[in-house]
Amino acid sequence: MTTPHHRAGRRRALLASCLATLGLLSSPSAPPAAARAANERPPSESSTRPTTPAEAWTAARLESLRERPAELRAFFRNLPKGGDLHNHLAGAVSTEYLIELARQDGLCVDEASMTAVAPPCGPGTRPASDAAGDPAFHRALVRAWSMEDFPAGESGHDHFFATFAKFGAVTWRHRGKQLADVANSAAAQNQSYLETMVTPASEGAKRLAAEVGWDPDLARLHGELMADGKLDRVVAEARAEADAADAEFRAAARCGSARPAPGCRLVVRWISQVSRGSAPETVFTQMALGMRLAERDPRFVAVNLVQPEDGATALRDYRLHMRMLAHLRRVHPRAHLTLHAGELVPGLVKPEHLTFHIGEAVNVARAERIGHGVDLVHEDDWQRLARTMAAREVAVEVPFSSNAQILGVRGSEHPFTAYREHGVPLVLATDDPGVSRIDISHEYQYAATTYGLRYPELKDLARASLEYAFLPGRSLWRGNPTRDGYRPVAECRTERAGVPAPGGACGKLLAASPKAAVQWRQEAAFAVFERTFRPGR
Repeated sequence: MTTPHHRAGRRRALLASCLATLGLLSSPSAPPAAARAANERPPSESSTRPTTPAEAWTAARLESLRERPAELRAFFRNLPKGGDLHNHLAGAVSTEYLIELARQDGLCVDEASMTAVAPPCGPGTRPASDAAGDPAFHRALVRAWSMEDFPAGESGHDHFFATFAKFGAVTWRHRGKQLADVANSAAAQNQSYLETMVTPASEGAKRLAAEVGWDPDLARLHGELMADGKLDRVVAEARAEADAADAEFRAAARCGSARPAPGCRLVVRWISQVSRGSAPETVFTQMALGMRLAERDPRFVAVNLVQPEDGATALRDYRLHMRMLAHLRRVHPRAHLTLHAGELVPGLVKPEHLTFHIGEAVNVARAERIGHGVDLVHEDDWQRLARTMAAREVAVEVPFSSNAQILGVRGSEHPFTAYREHGVPLVLATDDPGVSRIDISHEYQYAATTYGLRYPELKDLARASLEYAFLPGRSLWRGNPTRDGYRPVAECRTERAGVPAPGGACGKLLAASPKAAVQWRQEAAFAVFERTFRPGR
């Protein structure tokens, strides 16, 4: 996008087919005997879409690699994969780098719990730096701070969430260094965009919540937060934090130098996370802070709720939290909202809690995206809910590995097929790849092998990860691409997809729209990727 604009010389038939209609993705090949009723329907007549010659020969290459693991892994690593829209920064950092940061900060490790603690190292603790020269200690830290070698007979849910407290003393520092590690990994996976979750001005928000207290009248409570500029002072604190993180990131990634790290190319936005297990006044204050930030600072785009959805406070206050968000969305209409909802399974909570979480997130809080959404088929009138999500284009962020590790949900037990058959937009995501010990390439490969997805379907999943991103500006695609296919808007209809710098109206659109610019960059990456598999090369 930085090279001079020029108009494409002629219209090519290949463009029309390359950007052809998507329709519904085809039904996976998971065994129907193991599927829930929602996943047992045969694929519809519209379950395929037209393919271009380049897509066809790339699809043939993928099929030829299905039984060749090393080459298959390389295929998915090189596949352009758009954005990661469901990513927790603290849980995304590689465990090895967390251990290195603990060493740099002189932290200690409690040997009984394997929890990082502040120095000095007293009885029962040892320096984190010992891990550099003690392989057994290093392995023990990796296992305690991630899902590495996790015993199958123990609770994955409990171990997963416990890791955050164990390395918490590391991750509240050095947001910029953590981002450099995560951004470099995403860029190495051929991604171009990242939305990652952090808790902005955590201490400032807690102090303000304690000062104001709780008031069930949400309008009055919001007025108290805003009075005398109290909330805006916390907003300023959060923006100063972001400034410091930006500077640390640029230094760690060598951005602007002669040898910048790959992560410097990545477009990054922050999502403000809210601790749903906190007292109501703290939850509301964090929500208000996140939405105010999203309207005041373009680096922040949305709000999300975090911490286990099955926690006692999260369950007790779930409907209250949805009402809070509904109120604040009216006050801050330009702020986006994505919500962890339906990260539940039978046996983890009482049956009644499985019936309304996604529905309230969509219909009360008016979330634009849903994270996880695993308990879909247990929701009241779930098929109507799915149709509503499809009509509103409420995308579901799907982190397969996280769902398997935390909830034990895999393959045909996952509602992935049900969402697809109802036309609900889907995006693949990593959640906490550092904890899970996976990357986004693993998630795409899992989708292909578990559900029998072909290359065109994987390509459109990658396109969806940018279509449903919270980047400002018009999309490159017109209408509802999940329903109607990825068809370019009128300004770019005659341009060859992925040319370095389209001219005319298309060039003006890309210059004015950050979203369309990133999408065009992805189309260019697809063109390069597909050319590598052209017959005769």
